[in-house]
This record gives sequence, C-alpha cells and structure tokens, in this order.
Amino acid sequence: MSHNPLPCVVLGAGGHARVVIDALQASDSARPVAVLDADRALWGTDVLGVPVLGDDEWFSQLAQQQVRHFVMGIGGVGDNQPRRRLFERAIAAGLHPLTVRHPSAACSSWASVGDGCALLPGSVVNAGARLGVDVIVNSGAVIEHDCRIGSHVHVATRAALAGTVSVESLAHIGAGAVIRQGLSIGEGAIVGAGAVVVADVQSWTVVTGVPARIMERAAA
Repeated sequence: MSHNPLPCVVLGAGGHARVVIDALQASDSARPVAVLDADRALWGTDVLGVPVLGDDEWFSQLAQQQVRHFVMGIGGVGDNQPRRRLFERAIAAGLHPLTVRHPSAACSSWASVGDGCALLPGSVVNAGARLGVDVIVNSGAVIEHDCRIGSHVHVATRAALAGTVSVESLAHIGAGAVIRQGLSIGEGAIVGAGAVVVADVQSWTVVTGVPARIMERAAA
C-alpha cells in the first residue's frame, strides 16, 4: 500500500517552524503544504520550501482544499499564551492538530502524548509520562518516567525533568534547566535557562539560578 502523508498547514514562520518542518520531512508523517504567519513581510516567501501564504484568514480556503490538519510552528521563550491562543483559533476553525515526532526522538510506548505536541531531535519521553496538548519537548530535552506535563508547556533544549515531576499548563522550562524528582512547577511559571530547581515553583513566578530562586512574578 502506498504511503500518502496527510497535508497540513504550519502555524508560524520563524525558527521553530523550520525545526518542525524538518521533523515532518524527516519522519514523512505529514506533508506541510503551507505556512501561515501574521507578519506580512513574510508573505510570499517560504520556509524550507513550504510557501508562506498569509495569516489565519487562509483557514477556510485551506479547508476547501482538503487541508484539515495543522502543526504548531511557533515556540516560546517564556510566555506560552500566544501559542495557546493560536492553537485554539485553529481548533475553532475546524482544523485538527497533529503531533510531530522527529525520527531521533525516543518516546516510550507506555507514555501518553496529547494532540499537537512536538517531540524534537534527540528528545526523550520515558515510560509513564503524560503530556497534554501542544507541548514542545525541544531538542535533547528529557522528560523522565511518570512526569505529568500540562498543555501548552515548552520544555526547552537540553532541559531535564527527573521522575514524577509535575508541570502545569503554560509553564516554560528554560534551556538546560534541571528539575529534581517529585517536584511541582505551577501554571505559567518560568524556569530560567540553566536553573537547578530543588523546591516546588509557584504558579506565575520566574525562578533562576543554582539553586533556583524566585526573581519576579510572571504575567498571568
């Protein structure tokens, strides 16, 4: 039987979109046919050969062309709420989210991964882990056994979550951060790059350093 990957649209035309499109092409799990972005300066360009058509006004036109699936092409450096809003707009327009998994990502068959997640090169999701929707597990990040990750979370490059860590929705775990086993990271919290977290982190706070300490409140 011939393989016919699903056509999909990529939401966002920045650097994260390039990584996501590369993962789709490497895995041949879906076929990106268009990119949408609000930046008019990008319209008419392309991302790794995929044309940037316009903004989300194209949702209905793409649906008429039998493009009914989307992948998230915007990342986040702290505030994940813009990504959540775009994800929800695409759902409301009748599109269905696809999960992206690079061939080099290791994901246990005993893990649960929600719709619209991105498991990027060299990432690890181990047995018993549960991911909500629209979670980014970025390049080289590790989510150990029995972790619970809420929706719209970004676990950035080389971050490591030890076993049974809980991360609530909209949180951001910065590049190279380490979270000790059994801890809880609250909703919308930001863990700075390289931080070592040895105590629970409250919702909507920013922690940095070794060991991590509260620096400020995040924008709820």
